[in-house]
Amino acid sequence: MKLSLAIAALALAVPTAGYAQDTMAASGGEYPNTFSSGSANVSPFTNQSKRFNDWSISVGAGVPLLQSSDLTSIKNGNGKNLFGYSAYVSIDKAITHAFGLKLQYDRGETRQGWFNTKDTAPDATAVGARTQYDAISILGDINFSNLLRRVDNHSPYRWALHGYAGVGTLAYRAYQKDIKGQRLMTEVKPFKLGSMFMQAGAGLKFKVNKRIDLEGRLMYVVTGDDEFDGGGDAYSAINKRSEQVSDNFFNATLGLSFKLGKHDSHLMWHDPLQEIYYKLDVLANKNQDIEVCKKGDADNDGVCDDWDRQLDTPAGARVDGAGVALDTDLDGVIDLYDKCVTVPGPVENNGCPVKKDNNQTAVEVEKTLKDIYFNFNKATIRPESNSKLDLAASIIKENGGNYLLTGHTDIKGSAAYNLRLSKERAAAVVAALESRGVSQDVLKSRGVGSAEATVPATASDAERLADRKVTVRFVESSEWNSIKKKDYEDAPVKKPAKKASAKKKKK
Repeated sequence: MKLSLAIAALALAVPTAGYAQDTMAASGGEYPNTFSSGSANVSPFTNQSKRFNDWSISVGAGVPLLQSSDLTSIKNGNGKNLFGYSAYVSIDKAITHAFGLKLQYDRGETRQGWFNTKDTAPDATAVGARTQYDAISILGDINFSNLLRRVDNHSPYRWALHGYAGVGTLAYRAYQKDIKGQRLMTEVKPFKLGSMFMQAGAGLKFKVNKRIDLEGRLMYVVTGDDEFDGGGDAYSAINKRSEQVSDNFFNATLGLSFKLGKHDSHLMWHDPLQEIYYKLDVLANKNQDIEVCKKGDADNDGVCDDWDRQLDTPAGARVDGAGVALDTDLDGVIDLYDKCVTVPGPVENNGCPVKKDNNQTAVEVEKTLKDIYFNFNKATIRPESNSKLDLAASIIKENGGNYLLTGHTDIKGSAAYNLRLSKERAAAVVAALESRGVSQDVLKSRGVGSAEATVPATASDAERLADRKVTVRFVESSEWNSIKKKDYEDAPVKKPAKKASAKKKKK
């Protein structure tokens, strides 16, 4: 039972305490919001939808006591404690029921040393000091009572333990008095690097009523400054008496918090568990008559007509959550009738792509391979031809068929060398296409060298380019098996050596 309550508490506490919004807005009759688990009773989080006050103003006054310094407020020399005064005002914002932020201003005066500076120095060795300070800080506020409240605690509460910590800027004027009189020893302006300080502490709050809280605090202030106590320069005789590097003090205060807003409850006093228990009790005692599929399921697709967006789904068709028949490849043919479920195709071809005539495919592939480039006098394909090979491979894979690739050269050069080079280049193109996913069973190669060249050897290189090509022909199944994969044995192409000129005979 406790485990069930804990799970319910977690589910309800996050939206309730974290956002403090009303989730009971009435449905407008539209489709359920799919981003809210199907519930139409959801309102956006606005300032008007909040159910708790989360702003307040706090004021208080107290007594600061220098504790860690060369001149302290606690029995420093004469056995007496010297009490100063302090006051604060803050603007408070509750972020959640267990955490908030405060922008706080402090003003006060500490008294420290052997005697009160209002009095005369008792002897030549006695030193007294006082420090007037102003501070602005940002404090984090943790409500431990809400954060650590037991799950099984059903009782309301009016006491809360808070913890505070933050940083800010500190300005002060430190005065020192001895038998010679009083003088200003140190002055620090605010918003300087050396004026940064820290403070942390705890407070106990009592809820007087829905608008006012009473709070006692004990804060510890770390000034980060060895001259705050009025001892003068860091190397003065007084500051050499101990090895303190920071003058720190306690500040005990008593104050009031005034909660602002139109609601009866403040977020820092809200216990999410009490609301959860109340809602669980209501649900436990409520009889809910739920009518499923009020309008039935006319097309018997497993989706009730109340939210079925396709009321005439064909029998046997798979549907999504809205009752719409699935069309995986989005080609307009539902999967029930689609012969090619994952490949789009026209309706008239039952959702399958229409393959082109293989002879037309051969023309397209040959046109694509027209601009294939090889390294000079080699069968190595140049990198700039990759895009053409990619396109040719995709055409063949899409349309199928068996194809013979024939390599051609121009008429320039020896016939034997040209024949060998054309065979190797045609085979290189086949290998490149197969490396791009074309089946090894659908491509074969051969070379004819310059046998079919039409441009004379005396023509320009640009004119002879028309003879240097790879042609593609579709081959019927009956002829395919009689053709070899390639028409040469692997051996490097050797360029014919030039004949050496006869050496002249010496006379």
